[in-house]
Amino acid sequence: MISKKNNKGWIRIAEAFAAILIVIGAAIIVVGGGVQRDDIFEQVYDIEMFILKEIQLNNTLRNEILETSETIEWDEFPPFPTETKNKIIAKTPELFECVAKICPPESSCLLEGESEINVYVQSILITSTLTKFNPRQLKLFCWEK
Repeated sequence: MISKKNNKGWIRIAEAFAAILIVIGAAIIVVGGGVQRDDIFEQVYDIEMFILKEIQLNNTLRNEILETSETIEWDEFPPFPTETKNKIIAKTPELFECVAKICPPESSCLLEGESEINVYVQSILITSTLTKFNPRQLKLFCWEK
């Protein structure tokens, strides 16, 4: 015959085990959520750098950017360089939306307005071609749709 004292001991062991499982489960959920956010950051960063490097290495697109003489917004007049804009649109995945801005290198080159969403930003400096020196900063702003 098993005494009531032994039953209480087993119940306490089971309760302690359940509590440990709950704590471990909560920790996994918290850590797992952080990893997903980092994955999105890395994915957007890689996409932005891929697009910017393609533009930086393409002589036609470099010339198009170097021809600008002022800060140029994505949807303002004077129009954003057409081939560069088309390249950015073509290379942007469906999950994201991206816009760009061309500015002088010493400019902060910020995206106008405030946003409640996470905006990921990368930039490159395009300084010259073989025949022209007119440093311009190309900044790419992307966010999840």
